[in-house]
Amino acid sequence: MRIAIMQPYFFPYLGYFQLIKSVDRFILFDDAQYIRHGWINRNRVLKPGDGWQYILAPLQKHKQKDLIKDIEIKTGSEWKERILRQLEHYRKKAPFYHEAIQLIEECLGSTETNITRFNAFCLNLVCQCMEIPFKVEISSEMNFDYSNVNDAGEWALRICEQLKATEYINPPGGKELFDPDKFNMANINLTFLFPVLEQYDQKRNAFEAGLSIIDVLMFNGIEKTRQMMGAIEKV
Repeated sequence: MRIAIMQPYFFPYLGYFQLIKSVDRFILFDDAQYIRHGWINRNRVLKPGDGWQYILAPLQKHKQKDLIKDIEIKTGSEWKERILRQLEHYRKKAPFYHEAIQLIEECLGSTETNITRFNAFCLNLVCQCMEIPFKVEISSEMNFDYSNVNDAGEWALRICEQLKATEYINPPGGKELFDPDKFNMANINLTFLFPVLEQYDQKRNAFEAGLSIIDVLMFNGIEKTRQMMGAIEKV
């Protein structure tokens, strides 16, 4: 059984969904401390003219060391309406604007205020469109035993052991955290997935790489994005 474990990201980039597609079980890890300026409640899209801008889900006040599982989104619809306004400029140039915005509006229609559950809802909808099997599994709801976690690289190992995984797949980022010998001793293959993120026509002079899945859908549509999901390398 192949497993991947990632924090619950907000409308993440294409490679995140390629990882979901590559495994049998995908665990949303929200037992870690929430870190500001990460990808839990924000991501990047094009802005009018040149460059990119953040779209953001504003958060309720919380303590610095609060865990992701305890983070709540601010109530109200103002921030959702702001995101839709930020995406309005895509209408002029993106050939699949209407198809993409319908999906985004459905995502933003969630009344969930917990950031993990909200992101899980959005991930599930996108995966349905991409025809990627995805079952929402959240670490804080799975009663994992972390008593034997001694360093950052062991969180995934201990979860894999408890789920009886045969292979753990991780993005290349953070590769240095993992000790291959520990995974070998547990009879778990440690594999890294390198997404092949091809450029596409954003109707601009310079391509902005690594943007939210929203941007990919705007310019490629659901069918082409499904095809792009298969462009990966595993090491």
